[in-house]
Amino acid sequence: MFAVPSAELLDKREVRIRRMFGQIAPWYDFLNHLLSLNVDKLWRRRTARLVPPGPADAGPILDLCTGTGDLALAYDRAAQGAVPIVGADFCGEMLQRAGKKATRAGAAGRITFVEADAQALPFADDTFQLVAVAFGLRNVTDPDRGLAEMVRVAKPGGRVAVLEFSRPRNRLFGRLYTFYFRHVLPRVGQLLTRSRENAYQYLPESVLRFPDYEALADKLRANGLADVTYRPFTFGVATLYVGVKPADTAAGRGGTT
Repeated sequence: MFAVPSAELLDKREVRIRRMFGQIAPWYDFLNHLLSLNVDKLWRRRTARLVPPGPADAGPILDLCTGTGDLALAYDRAAQGAVPIVGADFCGEMLQRAGKKATRAGAAGRITFVEADAQALPFADDTFQLVAVAFGLRNVTDPDRGLAEMVRVAKPGGRVAVLEFSRPRNRLFGRLYTFYFRHVLPRVGQLLTRSRENAYQYLPESVLRFPDYEALADKLRANGLADVTYRPFTFGVATLYVGVKPADTAAGRGGTT
């Protein structure tokens, strides 16, 4: 099983996180696919299939903490290009790569990338039919503020989807994965990126300190979402959480369901 790190605070200041992802941006996609054995692509495709886009007149989709745009592109494919998609991230270096990928995929006219902080989104209340985030919520300095913003900009009756790393519960697999996650992955990542912010040491530490399963589902409920469910992927290496913004929720108002 995973051993939780010491109680020393994890440095998640906005300036540090932005700088860290800017440094590893040239390696980001390559290492994501290499270190996950390409399973991360499957997770995003499953998210777009399990939380599918509605019709275009239901409103646009927001991919928060979009990084290099993989989830935004997965939703563009799932919607067959019929639904406008916004990808938001506060790291300009990541967004540059996202824009190039969208252009190569022929989706540049359908996906708009916006530089924005997840804790203070520049969108009106009740805008998006679906607000999704993949492997980004734990990197937000105040995840509850990030969740509150996701709920605020979702339409009443709209959905919020969070795809995030979690800790496998199977004892044997958990031990094997723990060794890989805490010893192999950081060394390979650091060797290739030479990250001055130790990005690939931060990754396992941030996952081990972040709530998962029912604890994260409770956070979604506490931020006003109803009908919250979650589904582990790949023996619990990642988990998809989904909630619905109540149809009678007043714009911008949170609360507990």
